[in-house]
Amino acid sequence: MNIGMIGTGNMGSILIGAFIESMAVPPSQITITNRTIQKAEKIKESYPDIQVVSSATLVAQAADLIFICVKPLEIHPLLQELKSSLSSDKCIISITSPISVGQLESVVDCQVARIIPSITNRALAGISLMTFGNSCSEMTCKDLETLFSQISTPVHIEDHITRVASDIVSCGPAFFSYLLRRFINAAVKETHISEEQAVTLASGMIMGMGKLLEKEIFTLQTLQEKVCVKGGVTGEGIKVLEAELGEVFEHLYHSTHEKYYEDIELIGEQFKKV
Repeated sequence: MNIGMIGTGNMGSILIGAFIESMAVPPSQITITNRTIQKAEKIKESYPDIQVVSSATLVAQAADLIFICVKPLEIHPLLQELKSSLSSDKCIISITSPISVGQLESVVDCQVARIIPSITNRALAGISLMTFGNSCSEMTCKDLETLFSQISTPVHIEDHITRVASDIVSCGPAFFSYLLRRFINAAVKETHISEEQAVTLASGMIMGMGKLLEKEIFTLQTLQEKVCVKGGVTGEGIKVLEAELGEVFEHLYHSTHEKYYEDIELIGEQFKKV
């Protein structure tokens, strides 16, 4: 199974590193390119057996599974460029949420899938969100599920929850990193703890909390109940969160969905021209 990667920015490079370090794919079976070719060459320094080529067309010709890791508005023209190099035994995989598998299938005569990864996949953890096109064969679906099970827990989603699922899985690490930084900064500002100490303690706490959930020792609800003793300090802190958080997360989802629908409209104009 030969893997192609068109675009070696943040997510492209994360997928490459995860596939190789999980031993899901040997470097010799990965062909990559990037608009700034030096970025692809930089990855080859870490994995010398990777094949770096000068164009997206050469990636499509060499690979069976072709990952499109470019900006949403760059995908339609890229697909037009690749059309003549695609056949029914190949599969295009988009990692961006605003483009549906149906739109991909309207342009190319090959198998298509949308798989939205997460930065957590770099640690061979977290979720990857999968949607397969009607063109995707049973064998290709199984190959993709097997591939991503090496670096994540694959979860199949329908189009109508694509954005919220992406907010939780893909954007979530950034949202909660921001909240954790605010948590740490407040501790340093309001007490005598050093930033280094606060980072160490908070990082250890969040990793330990993840283990409790992973091992199903507690659910989110029971975890809070176990820590929040009636009349205790934690309860007073929860009262502050309840009073001051308000509808911040509701507003967050409104904002991400508004941007999502803007992107869908712009992308839709491109695909209408097919």
